[in-house]
Amino acid sequence: MTALAEALAARTLELVDIPSESRGEGEIERYIAAAMPREPAYAAESVLFYPPRRDGPFVLLVGHLDTVPAQGNLPGRIAAGAVHGLGASDMKGGVAVMIELAADPDLEAGFLFFGREELPSNESPLPAFFAACPRALEAELAVVLEPTDNTIQAGCLGNLNARLVFHGRSAHSARPWLGENAIAAAVRGLAPLVDVEPVDVEVDGLRFREVLTVTTIHGGIATNVVPDRVETNLNFRYAPTRTPAEAEARVRELAPEAEVLSNSPPARVVAGAPVVQRLREAGGLAIEAKQAWTPVAEFTSRGVDAVNLGPGATRFAHARDEQVEVAELVRTYEALSRFLGTV
Repeated sequence: MTALAEALAARTLELVDIPSESRGEGEIERYIAAAMPREPAYAAESVLFYPPRRDGPFVLLVGHLDTVPAQGNLPGRIAAGAVHGLGASDMKGGVAVMIELAADPDLEAGFLFFGREELPSNESPLPAFFAACPRALEAELAVVLEPTDNTIQAGCLGNLNARLVFHGRSAHSARPWLGENAIAAAVRGLAPLVDVEPVDVEVDGLRFREVLTVTTIHGGIATNVVPDRVETNLNFRYAPTRTPAEAEARVRELAPEAEVLSNSPPARVVAGAPVVQRLREAGGLAIEAKQAWTPVAEFTSRGVDAVNLGPGATRFAHARDEQVEVAELVRTYEALSRFLGTV
């Protein structure tokens, strides 16, 4: 390995080996504070913000520090040209790239690290941070180093969750005709929903796919009782062409009794912005739609252009065998280094 590859691999492994499941990011925050070559301008509520040294527009690199729960994949290891372990792809490899870029005194950028990203968006620390530190919203472009297989992924889907409850009347399972089976009602009621076809939506030449999925179902209290209640969750991922209100209307069109629990807006698509084109050219990068929800939406909703670009492979995010290739760490670093050198 080259010296750069060794440094990036070692940094990623160090980060992987610091447990940082959501709401438990204290140790990794202390690591970041010690590793960054300057003092943060903001350090509170699971957020560390290092603004650029100069005034005026700047590029902001963004990474989250938390992971999903471990699946027997700690401690990490380096093997077969990759760093293996919890969070390697999503997104401690991207955080390692950020730290190594910050160590280069010739590169100018802002750096934002935060926690609780793997939780529902209503637990995000970013809204409070933006209110307290508007300097971050002066960025010309925010690059969120989520796993993207080293492609620029523009925009993101909205993410709506709704509760749909089916009611019945309990009875002894030996005499089910005396009751009304809520599971049977759920089978009938969910059938048309599971048959809803995905819808492809094109925005600025990028294809987003809207999908409705039944993601949870709970019902029944005993093996000999006809259940009187079944609760399900509907997850609707919707294109940037819809507003949150339009997304809610679509879900209620399909399931009039559904109760919306959360609704994270999609991100504005900025694929054609000149600064994004400069990033694309700096790394020879492909550009595609982000078929998920990511924090880019928290930036574009506040008027800041934002895209996803990171070394992690999406297929390994949240997987038991999570890993990131060292060569991809180097590729992200070099692309961002060239890009920041032009800003």
